[in-house]
Amino acid sequence: MALLASAFGGALLMGIAGPAAADTGVLTEDFPQAIAGNVRTEGEPVEGATVRVTGGDGFEGEDTTDAKGTWRVPVPSKDGVWTVELVESSLPAGVEVPEGFSFTTEAEFGATSTVTRNFTLGAAERDTIGFWEQFLSRAVNGLNFGLMLALAAIGATLVYGTTGLANFAHGEMVTFGALVALLASGVMPIWIAVPFAVIVSALFGLGMDAGIWRPLRRKGLGLVQVMIVSIGLSLALRYVIQMFIGGRTQQLPGAVTETIPGLGPIRLTLTDVISMAISVIVILVFAWWLMRTRIGRATRAVSDNPSLASASGIDVDAVVRIVWIIAAALAGLSGVLWAYFRPGIKWDMGTSILLLMFAAITLGGLGTAFGALVGSIIVGLLVEISTLWISSDLKYVGALVVLIVVLLFRPQGILGRKERIG
Repeated sequence: MALLASAFGGALLMGIAGPAAADTGVLTEDFPQAIAGNVRTEGEPVEGATVRVTGGDGFEGEDTTDAKGTWRVPVPSKDGVWTVELVESSLPAGVEVPEGFSFTTEAEFGATSTVTRNFTLGAAERDTIGFWEQFLSRAVNGLNFGLMLALAAIGATLVYGTTGLANFAHGEMVTFGALVALLASGVMPIWIAVPFAVIVSALFGLGMDAGIWRPLRRKGLGLVQVMIVSIGLSLALRYVIQMFIGGRTQQLPGAVTETIPGLGPIRLTLTDVISMAISVIVILVFAWWLMRTRIGRATRAVSDNPSLASASGIDVDAVVRIVWIIAAALAGLSGVLWAYFRPGIKWDMGTSILLLMFAAITLGGLGTAFGALVGSIIVGLLVEISTLWISSDLKYVGALVVLIVVLLFRPQGILGRKERIG
């Protein structure tokens, strides 16, 4: 064993000390630091090219690019300046070298253990997209986002219309639906986990109404006090969710990232199409329920005038209970679709669109479900299309600016009614 260790150590020292290290490829793999990169021509990888690294008191090592054009040469030390050379004679036939191209470059290590040096023999062709093609693509994405936003906003505006509560915890109800789908997807297929998440979200809404909001209504608390309770509930739920999933972004299974061919400049995946179809179907079913069913008409009556509805024999508490169930279910479904659109689930994802929900509700008209739908689609389109002119980090600001401008000329919102104050 001692003899074997002595022979191994002597071979390693010989590899470091002289050019013979180029022939000891196995030994060089033991070095913890390396110089790596890729070789490309016109955006395509070059396979079979040789890259040689020299320096470090006579060290010499080389590697051959693989099918992806990548190479990696481990080196014995991070000290000094290393010379990296693309061996011209090793380039495959047909690879053109531009005039004035430098086959040699230098590399120095910093804080990291890997230094990257790439060789690009020719510039890749760039596909340019015109303004109107970009506009159309972003408009479709904005419509998709607006439909998802509408699911959450409709539930929030129903709660406001029937109880007068601006629920600041509605964003956490969105996150809750995505979280339940994530946890359920570990034990069941995603196509079962999503309906399960919607059902659990509906039960969560029922539990919140029974345990918090109905007792507060019976005690006769004012809207300001109840709104403050909703803010506190929002904070509590947000950090409880963080305890479960941490600060990392986690992905739901089943997402399709490949775009559907044949749509021109529009980039849509199968997941996007399914998301839009689900949103449209759910909104149509909700519209039928609100306009055609007895409970839906009772909900509209309570939203218009709770006192008159109660005097007419409508059980206001029962209607409010149903509204909380529907609002939570819609918020949960919106959370699942939003997790695929972002993509990913994060503990504060619902909070990031809470102001957009309120903007859509206010823009469309407070307390009106169809106003929330119209406002959500407008906000969704503005958010995505505005990135043609402003940074994507500021895209939410544009929607809020338009909200302010619209309310200056139409304070009741697009579908809202003028009300007399005083």
